[in-house]
Amino acid sequence: MKKVAFYTLGCKLNFSETSTIARSFKDEGFDRVDFKEKADIYVINTCSVTENADKRFKNIVKQAQRVNPEAFVAAIGCYAQLKPEELADVNGVDLVLGATEKFKITDYLNDLSKNDFGEVHSCEIEDADFYVGSYSIGDRTRAFLKVQDGCDYKCTYCTIPLARGISRSDTMENVLKNAEEISGKGIKEIVLTGVNIGDYGKGEFGNKKHQHTFLELVTELDQVKGIERLRISSIEPNLLKNDTIELVANSRAFVPHFHIPLQSGSNAILKKMKRRYMRELYVDRVNKIREVMPNACIGVDVIVGFPGETEQHFLETYNFLNDLEISYLHVFTYSERDNTEAAVMDGEVPKNVRAKRSKMLRGLSAKKRRAFYESQINTVHTVLFESENKEGYIYGFTENYVKVKTPWNPELVNTTHKVQLSYIGEDGVVRFEFLPVLAI
Repeated sequence: MKKVAFYTLGCKLNFSETSTIARSFKDEGFDRVDFKEKADIYVINTCSVTENADKRFKNIVKQAQRVNPEAFVAAIGCYAQLKPEELADVNGVDLVLGATEKFKITDYLNDLSKNDFGEVHSCEIEDADFYVGSYSIGDRTRAFLKVQDGCDYKCTYCTIPLARGISRSDTMENVLKNAEEISGKGIKEIVLTGVNIGDYGKGEFGNKKHQHTFLELVTELDQVKGIERLRISSIEPNLLKNDTIELVANSRAFVPHFHIPLQSGSNAILKKMKRRYMRELYVDRVNKIREVMPNACIGVDVIVGFPGETEQHFLETYNFLNDLEISYLHVFTYSERDNTEAAVMDGEVPKNVRAKRSKMLRGLSAKKRRAFYESQINTVHTVLFESENKEGYIYGFTENYVKVKTPWNPELVNTTHKVQLSYIGEDGVVRFEFLPVLAI
């Protein structure tokens, strides 16, 4: 039996697609092994959101070649669509597939001989106008369920529309079927994912119109029997409506955790980014969540060093976030991406200044997370435990995304338990006490 191994860079959406592609290999008789093991084929699902993801690709190819110099190496994903020739030129790469071809990868594997030059099968991004459903399963305690792909927004720093095409959605029927399949396999948490999931419903049946809305989707999913937890991944603030927040607050399965991209706390920079909201709307979203779910976890994406970001603009962002009742930050240092408007804008911020600003916001994130965790001490929550033994401990997350740990016990894997949060350990992870009725 031929062996295949996968390496995934980037977002939850990539993980869901890798898992689906891996199942297609299994259907063709391949045995999936860990990327560190010897395989006949190594498939790398690439990302191109940041410069760092681009650089990591070459190192991953080298890693595969060290394990098996004769193995066939294939590249798929966003970087493969944006710069196929560049990837094909990397020593050891045999096949590069673009956005429309990656789900048909097994069709290209009749001959696994090493190539002198990488073979490219890519498309014009306008051709990526059809939807392929995906979900991850077997890789983690939770499953990532793809409900939407592509984006019609024109943010000046972003390559995703160039890599994934127009906004399009899975059918409601198929999303619900996939959710039932996932829960039927004993997975307790499903994370909804996509490029712009708040835009769900557009392109559901191959046209631009919205057949359904995101609110209708989450309403239907909340009624699927067997799903213990549903979590919304990143959603744009202008698409996170009050009705959706209210639904989560009163939901059977949706958990009180939101991840809402901000990108900048300066309205001037938001306009240069061509974001579809101002900071005042963002405040409204956070305040609404806090009003109906005081214990909710709220995560924020923010970019530092965007062209034209002065010290004053950055301080606006820092102070805005410092005053906002949020729980943690994902901080991205701006990096120039080819074929974006921002790449040719004036006002380039020096790399050392970008690094300094990033460090300041990462420090603020640590402070915010600590304050959020402290606010949850002595409260009762449900923990879903992960599957890994990490240096003698098992970790888990509460429904509102507080990270906890306890000494390793294999019987806890993929189980949910009522606990009372007790204190924050020196490592910043919360400890807890089991309540008398252990398993739920």
